[in-house]
Amino acid sequence: MSFDLIIIGSGPGGYVAAIRAAQLGLKTAIVEKENIGGVCLNWGCIPTKSLLKSANIFNTLKKASKYGIITNNLKLDFEKIILRSRSISEKMNKGVSFLMKKNNIKILYGKAKILKTKIVYVKDKYGNKKKYNAKNIIIATGARSNLFKKKELSNIICYREAMLLKTIPKNILIIGSGAIGLEFAYFYNSLGSKIFIIEKMPYILPSSDIDISIQLEKLFKKSGIIIIKSSIIENISYLSEKKCTKVIIKNLKNNNEILYVDIIISAIGICPNTENLGLEEIGIDMNNTKHICVDKYYSTNIKGYYAIGDVISSISLAHVASYEGIICVEKITGLNPFTLNYNNVPMCIYSNPEISYVGFSEKEAINKGYKLKIGKFPFTALGKAKVNDSTDGFIKVIFDEKYGELLGCHMIGSGVTELISEIVVARKLETTSFEFSQCIHPHPTISESIIEAINNAYNKCIHI
Repeated sequence: MSFDLIIIGSGPGGYVAAIRAAQLGLKTAIVEKENIGGVCLNWGCIPTKSLLKSANIFNTLKKASKYGIITNNLKLDFEKIILRSRSISEKMNKGVSFLMKKNNIKILYGKAKILKTKIVYVKDKYGNKKKYNAKNIIIATGARSNLFKKKELSNIICYREAMLLKTIPKNILIIGSGAIGLEFAYFYNSLGSKIFIIEKMPYILPSSDIDISIQLEKLFKKSGIIIIKSSIIENISYLSEKKCTKVIIKNLKNNNEILYVDIIISAIGICPNTENLGLEEIGIDMNNTKHICVDKYYSTNIKGYYAIGDVISSISLAHVASYEGIICVEKITGLNPFTLNYNNVPMCIYSNPEISYVGFSEKEAINKGYKLKIGKFPFTALGKAKVNDSTDGFIKVIFDEKYGELLGCHMIGSGVTELISEIVVARKLETTSFEFSQCIHPHPTISESIIEAINNAYNKCIHI
């Protein structure tokens, strides 16, 4: 059987690329070895947000009396929390499967191996092999969790196992303070676990602006989360007599600290799924981290073979993979698509407080040689935040002093993941501080804090 396009992997890069290809008239197939929707729909973005929603509701109900609502005998049903998460993923999976059918996209279940002359072998779970031809092939096989030195210890788990626990652990060590680690820290801390976060860098969430890191650490510590920075794990051993794991931690001063925990969640990043695909035999170039090398339209060094998403050295986010897929397919079909501006990709973390940012951090902008105008507005001065009882947070904007260009924006607080899109659009349209200040925002809303922060950068802020 022959196709105009075969896509390996049905995550948010693969399935979006498949739908766009079908819209443009390509006879399209998609190969999936497990579940339609990939990690995002089944084990990442969607189910984790369901868990966090349960945690948010639980935290709100614990302080319901201050809103004039009395809740007695508040209890958790951990099994239902997990089941709701899985149920939502299943519904999303069915939704994407419907979109495949609606767009006449052939789903080929099994493991793929790519051969020369654009042949794809698909081996199903029964061991049956079928050969398919394609004019073009997109590799969108995603990535998997980097598991910290598992050895023989079954209680070192990754994000997938962390979403399927049968009981709430008493003590959890989370290795790494990126998005995955922070979200699980908030979730299990809300449910009563004692949480330790270990981070080898001097600040948690080291990819963010320093002010965000400082505020986040302050609020996490306030909620009882213990943060161990500038440290690495020296040794891990399971103590059968105590039925727990002993962790020896060493800091930069070579001082040791010992923890005893029930579960260790490895959140130290991901690595690309590029093995056993046949890439070496074809001659497709990869870098030293085994990411596939591509040009700005996601073409590899071999004509007709493309790669998108977590298998390339870009930003490992679902929305990035989706846009890369669209750009790639439009280029294949002869259109002239835009290239993706990776400096205008929004980052969101859905812990409480939420975090979102886009563009340069203050340090990055200074290193680029910009002279800056910086404005901040705290939620403590915001009426809607007081009404919501969510005053722990702020908006920080960074402008180029010379031209008024919006270089970056960094937010922390309740609901900020819904605000960042305004900044993304403004930066795309090259909106300056002058134009921004003329855009009225409604009161009372959280969004008006953006204008207040911008005005603060130019000493025009009204409410502080």
